[in-house]
Amino acid sequence: MKVIVYEHVSGGGYCGRLIPPSFLAEGFAMLCSIVADFKAAGHTVTVLLDDRLSRLNPPIGADFVIPVFYSNEPQRFLISIAKINDATYVIAPESGKDLKTFVTLIEKTEKITLNCESETIGKVGDKAVLYEELEKTGFMVPKTLVLENYNAMQDVLHEISYPLIFKPVDGVGACGLSIVREFSQVGRALLKMDKESTSKRFIVQEFIEGERVSVSLLSTGKRALAISLNKQNMTISGPDELSSYEGGVVPFEHPRKDDAFAVAEKVVELFPGLRGYVGVDLILTEKASFVVDVNPRLTTSFVGLHKVAGFNVAEALINSVLFGELPLKPEIYGVSCFSKQEMSTPTIDGYRRALNINGMVSPPFPLLKNTKSCALVMGYGKSCKSACLRLEEAKKQLQDIGSPRRNLLG
Repeated sequence: MKVIVYEHVSGGGYCGRLIPPSFLAEGFAMLCSIVADFKAAGHTVTVLLDDRLSRLNPPIGADFVIPVFYSNEPQRFLISIAKINDATYVIAPESGKDLKTFVTLIEKTEKITLNCESETIGKVGDKAVLYEELEKTGFMVPKTLVLENYNAMQDVLHEISYPLIFKPVDGVGACGLSIVREFSQVGRALLKMDKESTSKRFIVQEFIEGERVSVSLLSTGKRALAISLNKQNMTISGPDELSSYEGGVVPFEHPRKDDAFAVAEKVVELFPGLRGYVGVDLILTEKASFVVDVNPRLTTSFVGLHKVAGFNVAEALINSVLFGELPLKPEIYGVSCFSKQEMSTPTIDGYRRALNINGMVSPPFPLLKNTKSCALVMGYGKSCKSACLRLEEAKKQLQDIGSPRRNLLG
């Protein structure tokens, strides 16, 4: 098929404004990984790319790259090129309803969309709706309050004990996330969320001590199949610092793996419009698997899964959406460890040297107005230990590449 892949951060979603380096590292890594899978399966791939990136000629591997100069162009381009392509796959956050908006756009072209259905994206993307549905159906979820303003919070905060997690109702990853240990921190946690979300509603949730993981799944819209359990390396900070998703390990061995797989499959099957690739975030304790989030899209863990899967995940995604087929035996070989690395913005020469680092997935881009850059690097091995050693080797090679802001593209 002729397939369009649109990744929002690198594909023009930030035209006319700064591209957040951390988001870019994850987005570009997912873009390159899914393009590689589509190409390996024999498909022709077209991507949109922010002009600031396309001028650097990064190694995407797509057949066609369309530069994007202005913020209104991604939607316009997707509509026009959909006419000469067979299918489109969108990678975008649920925050600001970006993912739902672009998938709805593609649905209206009556061409094939390989994403989850837009209506279901909206349902699970709203954490208030998601938690209500999960709790009603009997899944273990952290005790949750959905609030709309500061006054409402004062009335019900006694129902839940500190420490608390504050996060936007449409948040993605660690954006706007805070751990609040006492009432004096509440106001600053609200301000932090306001910077990351346009919604007036927010989530207050009990803090669960446990292992933060995700499950990668494929779904036909009726049946779901868990493929891998993935460790999430996260820093959950207080209101005065940024929380962050830093990387992960795929696959991740844990005593509750089988239970996590069973729970994740049931969660996805609860929402019939979830199809193709889906991620479910969980917290695993000694006695339970708590459902934290459902991601109706490609997740960063795919970067690691792409490396270790003994089958073509993108082709399996197509088969699940178009033919209702799931892999019979989704084998995984080896272990992938990946990590984001923040650094000073490199020179053009430093950027080019970074491209040659073994394990470089998303390079540190030399963008003029960004004082910081971020790379995503990966180590692969037969064991977690060997994969982590290779990851550390790649990180060391990055240390001497950062330099003052000169010789940059803007």
